[in-house]
Amino acid sequence: MNHYETVFILTPVLSDAQMKEAVEKFKTVITESGASIVNEENWGLRKLAYPIQKKTTGFYTLIEFDGEAPVVKKLETAFRRDEKVIRFLTFNLNKFAAEYAVKRRSLKKAAKEEKPAEEAQTETNE
Repeated sequence: MNHYETVFILTPVLSDAQMKEAVEKFKTVITESGASIVNEENWGLRKLAYPIQKKTTGFYTLIEFDGEAPVVKKLETAFRRDEKVIRFLTFNLNKFAAEYAVKRRSLKKAAKEEKPAEEAQTETNE
């Protein structure tokens, strides 16, 4: 089983509900194809490096998943058919990139756990 990572950009004219609905649709394509989602990150509305279809911003989403090669083909077909997607990139992570992704997730999780503890300390100090 291969480890894949896909990043896609949705058009900025969508509402939050429409954006979440589109992300769920792509997650469904992944899971129905027999793959398992490892991680999902919503990077939010960001400025594009250059205009795409006369748009300068877009909703970025990253999804890491484990699956076989046909899953990627189905996912990219779904990306191409959906007019809400303005760019996408899917790639196979080698063992070093997969290890780095695990390390990055654990560091991010540890940082999230520290934040509430710091906020609790500031509340008790006041």
